[in-house]
Amino acid sequence: MEPIVLLIVALLGVVLAWKMLKGLVKTVVLVAILAVAAIYVFGGMG
Repeated sequence: MEPIVLLIVALLGVVLAWKMLKGLVKTVVLVAILAVAAIYVFGGMG
């Protein structure tokens, strides 16, 4: 997957989570989206 496509998908996920979720659940989902995107872009852990 191209990085620009991943960026668009991640931003779309953040927007949906921001609109639909509340409180701690929103925070956990946003962190998970950012973590998955970062791991994919930077090639994994280690």
